[in-house]
Amino acid sequence: MKKKLIIAAAFLLIASAFTACEGLFQNCKMCATNTYEGSNLIIAGSEAEYCGTDLVTKEATPDIPVGAQVIKVECH
Repeated sequence: MKKKLIIAAAFLLIASAFTACEGLFQNCKMCATNTYEGSNLIIAGSEAEYCGTDLVTKEATPDIPVGAQVIKVECH
């Protein structure tokens, strides 16, 4: 009986070790879509939190020139 309890406790410890690190390695940042004219910020977008692959996608978004203005996704 004691051996079964030790095995069950060891299993639970190992299982929790695999799931406990998920939050540690998840990279999250706040991102906003801002509009600039020259180097002046003219429209500041609202910020939202992005994590994991959503963050990678947001950070890979290229700047969009619209006439004299540039729309940029900025994350911090």
